[in-house]
Amino acid sequence: MKALLRILLLTICSVSFLPVVHAQEEEFSSALDSARAAEDSKADTVIYSARYIRYTTLAMMKQGTFTYQIDTLHKNFQYYNPQNQPRNPSIHLGSYGLATRDLLFVPNKTIGFQPGYHSLDRFLYQPDSIKYYRARAPFSELYNVGFFFDDQILRAKVTQNITPRLNIGGEFHAARADGYYINQRYNDIKSALFAWYESSDHRYNLLTNVVFNRLTSTENGSVLNDTLFRDSDRGPSDSESTRLRGTGDERPRHTWRDNSFFLRQSLFLGRLDTINAGKPEQQILPTNRMSHSLNVRFRNFQFYKNEEDVNNAFPFGDNVLTQDTTKVTTITNDFGYSFYLRGKSLAFIKNEVKLDLGYQHDMHWYQDRGYSTFLQNSMLKAGVGYRFSDRVSITGDLNQIVQGANFGDYLYEAKADILLSNAIGRVVLGAYIQNKSPEWTFQRVNYTYHQWEHDFEKIKTTNFSFAYENPSLGFSGKAEYFLIANHLYFREIDNPPPMDARLLRVIEPAQLGNNINLLKVTVGQNFRLGKFHLDNYVVYQQSDYNAVLAIPELYTWHSLYYNGLLYKIVDFNLGFDVRFNTPFRTPSYAINIGQFYNDNAGIEFSTYPIMDVWATATLKRANLFLSYNFINQFVWPAGYYTVRRYPMNNANLRVGISWKFYD
Repeated sequence: MKALLRILLLTICSVSFLPVVHAQEEEFSSALDSARAAEDSKADTVIYSARYIRYTTLAMMKQGTFTYQIDTLHKNFQYYNPQNQPRNPSIHLGSYGLATRDLLFVPNKTIGFQPGYHSLDRFLYQPDSIKYYRARAPFSELYNVGFFFDDQILRAKVTQNITPRLNIGGEFHAARADGYYINQRYNDIKSALFAWYESSDHRYNLLTNVVFNRLTSTENGSVLNDTLFRDSDRGPSDSESTRLRGTGDERPRHTWRDNSFFLRQSLFLGRLDTINAGKPEQQILPTNRMSHSLNVRFRNFQFYKNEEDVNNAFPFGDNVLTQDTTKVTTITNDFGYSFYLRGKSLAFIKNEVKLDLGYQHDMHWYQDRGYSTFLQNSMLKAGVGYRFSDRVSITGDLNQIVQGANFGDYLYEAKADILLSNAIGRVVLGAYIQNKSPEWTFQRVNYTYHQWEHDFEKIKTTNFSFAYENPSLGFSGKAEYFLIANHLYFREIDNPPPMDARLLRVIEPAQLGNNINLLKVTVGQNFRLGKFHLDNYVVYQQSDYNAVLAIPELYTWHSLYYNGLLYKIVDFNLGFDVRFNTPFRTPSYAINIGQFYNDNAGIEFSTYPIMDVWATATLKRANLFLSYNFINQFVWPAGYYTVRRYPMNNANLRVGISWKFYD
């Protein structure tokens, strides 16, 4: 095993000239960072350690002023691909950056106007994801994942305190993946500038960021050979013919641009309560807070094609040039007031009453081919909370659109969090009810190959949940019940025999007339025996309409690994993962509008266990990984599908390395 780790270190050293960085913050990260612990224990006049490089987020600032230490752990560092997250798996078109959809049922809890394009959502850098830093020394991160020139993912971040109260920084992300079959190229460029200012009396805070996204995802229309995995003598994947073959600037592609400006100001009034005063872990909790947020967002969704459809990738038509574009400009103003009532003792957080009031105004300018409109919404917000002690808290949130295009939308939510004891664990009870307007793509589309205009009913979702967690036993479990009325989905137009060629691959939005009852049970259990670990995650989904939802009944993920310390300085994990889901009605994909839909064939493809082997390690301030994904392709199966006609990726080797600098 040590010999294998030496080979891993040698591989990483050979690519150490590449810019690299990454910080993993998955909820199940728990490995020890021995290098950081040793660093923090040193005595020096000026201390440079991860403890003094801290960050906050927008969600954290809505509670008070506090920060978290940056994460330097290497556990789960190998999960760089947003399509392949163990607890949030997906189906997709077979390569990094191509159209993607959740494998499991994940409800959308937003209300109000939404364009309805989600196929590349996992690759967008959202303003809410920005971290705002407080750094004793200049802090930078470099990150790289790839294998020679097959795929390359680069990230860089730098941030510095201009004054003790003002921190500014910037990020740059770039990715390129050529895929495995013809015309699977993906590339993106994402960047951000951000700043955090806090007044000397800790009462005024300003957060601001500018984010730029440009994603380009090529479409190949799927391979022509629907049975390629049955041929034991088939050639390399890039020799397979595809339905669309345009190259260079003429390759068919989706291009997303998503640029935004965000500014939030908050002012604390009245008494300020402080925990861990004067320490990096200091928390400042207000008794009264006023805030205003401004968000300006420009989105552009474009599909481009300039070739004849000789292989029937699209519905019937003779269009050669296609340039379908949707533009959405949104301006959001959000005003909020929060009041907290708590005792004056050091135990004040054990008995706290909270009241939140807010008003949000959204303006949307929408434009597509031959149509434009203006919409606006006014939303009232309210939240209440009562913390009986540090063991019991109850919260409730109400969001209601009271005026505008989506009048009548609402989301009411309540949660009770009860810590029984550290040994027994924690229970969380939750419930919400949502009334949501259909997304715009269900209501209206005017594209080259698809046109419709509908007035669907609002979707109503009722949810009840029960969760239990016991960290000492490594157990977590959650049971959720959903009652969904007026569910919306895309389907192929009915085309009974003898089939009309003009209706093939033509899709339409549909609203289910019956209610959907869905039970979702999630269980996580982590075992440890000495230095060996076995992490398990299982999701069971049962509904009377699993075929309409296009979700599997069962999904499982298991990770077995060994944790060790090499030469007393290199903390490492070495192991393998196996994931599996039961067969389900596999959706098809409508290229020009970027939507997954239920076709008339209703095929359920065979499913197989998929195995990845990997190693991760930390050496001082560098994290690294080596992974071989879908390694069982060399034995069985030869390949598999998650979307009809689109084979998934082949076995592939990836190397990743990150480095943090803060002195």
